[in-house]
Amino acid sequence: MSRRYAYSGACHCRNLEVRLDSDKTPDELGVRRDTCSFCTKHHAVYTSDPGGEVHLTCREESLVERYRFGTRTAEFLLCRACGVFVAATMAGPVVAVVNVNVLEGCAAFLAHPISVLDVGDESVEQRLARRRARWTPVRSFFALHRTDVAWT
Repeated sequence: MSRRYAYSGACHCRNLEVRLDSDKTPDELGVRRDTCSFCTKHHAVYTSDPGGEVHLTCREESLVERYRFGTRTAEFLLCRACGVFVAATMAGPVVAVVNVNVLEGCAAFLAHPISVLDVGDESVEQRLARRRARWTPVRSFFALHRTDVAWT
């Protein structure tokens, strides 16, 4: 499905790329951060659109770190080469939230107030429900070079 806007970005070395397709402007999408220690230490600011779609591409799959912590209910995608945190994903069905700081047009997002979500008292069930309601469906996650495939 074609969307009005495509917000593209990548880690510093461009190994891990992301595109958020949406019919919403940065103002309509909004930005938020939460109070967990990982997000605080990475200065992560997020956006998502449950009506949009996310596309992820990695040039070298072995350089993508899928970091899990705490409740282990999401994978935080970091580039092992340059260390940049790009997005977080969750299975069942796969949904994602994008770190606005990696987007090429991040200034358009960061020009708006950042809402803060305190996740400290959230149960696992509440967290999963919130993510499923707010995060964006992942339509593709493509590896240009997979190290686990035997090329003949």
